[in-house]
Parts: sequence; C-alpha cells; structure tokens
Amino acid sequence: MPFHPLNRRQWTLCAMASAALVDGPLAAQASGTQAFATLVFPRDAGAHLDVQTEWWYVTGFANVPGQEAALGFQITFFRRRLASTQAMASGLAAKQLLFAHAAVSDVAGKTLWSDQRIARWSGVPDGANASDQGWARLSDTGVVLRDWSLQRTAQGALRAVVAASDFSLDLALTDTQPVLLQGERGHSRKGPDAAQFSNYYSRPQMQAQGDIRLKGKRHALAEGSRAWLDQEWSDALLHPDAVGWDWIGINLQDGGALTAFVLRRKDGSALWSGGSLRQGGKLHIFGPGDVAFTPQRLWRSPRTQASYPVQWQVQVPGQVFTVRAAFDAQELDSRNSTGAVYWEGLCELLNAQQQGVGRGYLEMTGYAAPLKL
Repeated sequence: MPFHPLNRRQWTLCAMASAALVDGPLAAQASGTQAFATLVFPRDAGAHLDVQTEWWYVTGFANVPGQEAALGFQITFFRRRLASTQAMASGLAAKQLLFAHAAVSDVAGKTLWSDQRIARWSGVPDGANASDQGWARLSDTGVVLRDWSLQRTAQGALRAVVAASDFSLDLALTDTQPVLLQGERGHSRKGPDAAQFSNYYSRPQMQAQGDIRLKGKRHALAEGSRAWLDQEWSDALLHPDAVGWDWIGINLQDGGALTAFVLRRKDGSALWSGGSLRQGGKLHIFGPGDVAFTPQRLWRSPRTQASYPVQWQVQVPGQVFTVRAAFDAQELDSRNSTGAVYWEGLCELLNAQQQGVGRGYLEMTGYAAPLKL
C-alpha cells in the first residue's frame, strides 16, 4: 500500500517497554536505545500536516458463516501535502490531497472488487471548512473522503465505512493488543540513507465486526475475523535505485504478528529490508539483510501483462515461511487516483511443515512499472 516496506537482518530482542501513551489501557512497545522522537497516542494516530506523505492502511480477513472461504478487505487513505499552495489564503486552496483505495477479495469467486476516490482538502481539520470534499482529524484517527471514512468512535473502536458501486464495508475494528512500533521506537528506515525513513506503527490482531455487502448480498463477519492497521508518515522519497517493494503483514494464529518487507532494485535484488515479529511476549526487530523474499510461483496479469510472484518463500532469522496468495488475480489498478498499478491481496502463511499458521495481506509494487511516489 503505500510506501510500506520496513527493515531487516539480525534478531534484536527488544523489551516490551512502554514508549508511548496509548488510548485506553494499551501500552505501546518500543525497541532499541536511539533517541528518536517518541510517538504519543492518540495524537500520533491523527494527521501530520507538516509532513509530505501519510497513509492509514487497513487490511483483514472476514470469516463468513456457512462459507468456507473467507473474504479479504483493504481500505487505504492517503494524504499528500502540496508545497506550492501552502501560502494561499483562500479556503478553496488545495493545500492537501486525499486519496482512497478500497477492495474486497472474494476468495470463493476468485475475484477482486475495487474502487478509488480522490479529493482536495484545504487543510482545515475536522470538516470545519464546508467546501472541503475530504478532511482529517489531528487529535486522533479520523479521515473522511466523501462517503468513505475511517474514524475513532466514542466507544474507542475504529469504524471503517466504504460505499462503492459493487461492494460496501461497515466495520468496527477493536484493539486486542498494544500498539506495535515498527523499527526503532516507530522510526523505520526505508533505505541506506539515514534520511530515508518513515514514522510507522501497526495495530495487529484487531477484532473485526460488522458486515460486507458484495453485489447486493450481505455477509456478516463471524467470530475470528481479524484486521491490521498501519499508519506511516514521511518526507522521504524512495531511493533512486528502488523500483518497488514486497511486503507482508500477517496476523498469526497464536496471536503473534509478522511484518516483513524488501525494497527491490530493477534487477530484483534487495536494496533494503526490514520488519518485525511479535510472538510469545517478545518483539524481534529485523535489520537490513535479515529478511529474504524468494519467488516460487508467478502469475501474469491478463490486463497489464505484469508478472507477480503469488507464492514466496520468506526467510527471517531462525524461521522460513511460505506466503501463498488466496487466489492469483488480486491486481489493483489505481491509475485514476494515486497513479500506480500494484498487487495487493489476501494471503496465507505456512510454516516449514506447510501448515497454515496465519493470514494477512501481501503487497507487491513496481512490477507493472517502476513505482514513483
């Protein structure tokens, strides 16, 4: 989704120390000892208008009663600061742009349903400017783009609402675990240059409730449906040698959370990598070189002719996994909003014995064309 990739190589056992103030009773975990700015919640769950690029990224799987195959869902809101308009006094000035992507992966029907939105925003928060088509909140999670939204409710859950032509989502997402700070206390390197980093946190293992409507049919989410939220913000651009990335965010069956990514060069070699594994009460941070993605099976898109590895061997310190797409055709075309074509869809995580140990999302960018942020 987005400038998502994270960091990898050596296990770094990190204390599950509280490094941020988190909404409700949750305490955030941090790793390392470097003096990076501490993320403070709920403030840092809101928008950061002085930073160039930001996104809120929700993925998950919905268990559906009477249906063996789950549905996957993805909702992403992007914010882009426009430097050239910041000095304009007019309330109609587009000081920020908001984009949104949403998709439902119908595993039984092997079909991806997707839609997208774009709107200008004056930068006035909380919908206070009546001329805005979209807006965000500064104090906590809250982003609205016409009839799509992701907002914190009075009860503390996140509510995600999407109304598209072929599908709709109305989901309540509730934390079951502390916030997970990616990288060094939420400071996530994205390349060999120290200036290439993002602020990045995750909320894995969120309980998902509500319903998904697909082609007019309502699917209520059953027990065990789970979601994952990432938020990142950054002024950095991709390294000039990077053409894209491969990324996974997996909710493990044992309650753990696995994040892994690789930034790729044009020849397919790894430029940078990272991620984390939170499992059994311990947080392991991966550094550059700790993670390897090895393609095992390719799928060629009949629409774009891009070839995507839809099955991977993913190696992290001490463990080897297989990542397998729930079905192949999960390519998303966002050329009417952010301008990119990428693969993003529901996948299964298998251990070395080829037993299922988790489900989540796989994202692959830069295969149809080099990614430009």
